Amino acid sequence: MEEILKKIPHRPPFLFIDSIVEVTESKAVCTRTIREDEPQFEGHYPGNPIMPGVLLCESVFQAGAIYLSTQMEAEGKDLSKVTPVLSRIGEAKFKQMVKPGDEITIEAEFKEKLSKFYFMKGKVLKQGKPVLTLECALAMVEEEG
Repeated sequence: MEEILKKIPHRPPFLFIDSIVEVTESKAVCTRTIREDEPQFEGHYPGNPIMPGVLLCESVFQAGAIYLSTQMEAEGKDLSKVTPVLSRIGEAKFKQMVKPGDEITIEAEFKEKLSKFYFMKGKVLKQGKPVLTLECALAMVEEEG
């Protein structure tokens, strides 16, 4: 967990990565176990808790930020002065539900960089089968001053 907290500014209850499996030249792979006591399940949906799709998307964005911060760190940049900001979401497709107790694998794969925008493809898997696929763009915004 400490490695995650060094790489991205997200903190509980808005941290949706439990562990980093690997970060390669082209992607980051992370995992998360969905817990029954998470606050979103109080309203989504009582008696039949389902992980909100938007939070599954967020887990991909966070994996993407982990990938980008790892690349920036290798370039010698100070991560404390950079904030990952989502700038585009596209082609999101939901294929199955995620419920408390499920373990998911989250992947964010780098596609290209245009100006300050990093275009990525992401997916969430449950038991090796797709839950979500999407495309997104993140910007690593440097602190002014």
